[in-house]
This record gives sequence, C-alpha cells and structure tokens, in this order.
Amino acid sequence: MKIWPDDDVILYDGLCIFCSRWVRFVVARDTTHRFRFTPIQSDYGTRLAKTFGIDPEDPDTNAVVHDGIAWMKSDAALTVLSHLPGWGWTRALFAVPKPLRDAVYSLIARNRYKIFGKYETCFVPDADMRARVLE
Repeated sequence: MKIWPDDDVILYDGLCIFCSRWVRFVVARDTTHRFRFTPIQSDYGTRLAKTFGIDPEDPDTNAVVHDGIAWMKSDAALTVLSHLPGWGWTRALFAVPKPLRDAVYSLIARNRYKIFGKYETCFVPDADMRARVLE
C-alpha cells in the first residue's frame, strides 16, 4: 500500500454522473466535514491517481485516502460509508469476500457511463461543497 500525505480525500471521476452523485451523497451525510474531494480531472486528482496506479484517462475505480493509505474499489466505498454518521453498520459488509465485492464494483464501474451517463465537462460543486474540493 502506498502512502499519501493528505487524509480522508476521495478521488472520483468528475465526468461520471454516478460518481458525482456519490460525492453529493457523502457531502449530505458527512456532517463533521471529515471528507474532502478531488476530481481525477484536476491536477491534484491526476497526481493522486498516478501515484496509486489509476489511469486518469480511463479510471476504473474511485479511491479514498484514509489513515494515509489509499483504498480502492469496494474497500474505498465501504471505508467512506463506515465513517459517515449513522452508517457504521456498513463495516459488516467487509465480511463479504473482497473478490465478490470487487466483482460487483467493477461491473458497475465498467458500465457507469452507459447506465448513468456522462457530463461533457467536470461536475461543478455548489459553494458549500466547493470548500471541500482539492484541485
């Protein structure tokens, strides 16, 4: 596992409608403002992606840096969910075998543009969320 100096940073595809909705979902529930966000299309997001072996031109996962470690695919989603107020119960989903969790994650990730669509330009957050975006 590789280390990153910033903590609780979610890397997401800013062109992906599903990914942008995921960010909005987290923002709405993250009442402590623990998580910050960076689109993979930003300079910061591209550096983060490359550091962790994610192709910024064709990302197949989101990621979250938590406790200095980058978590990918289903581990990333469950790590974020399990740290949101009221969502601690999702830690139990780590008991599902990782290959099964990641297979479902990858199926959705590969088809996210077909199923949910794609923005022409990177998702622009509202003013409240803007303060939590790293670019």
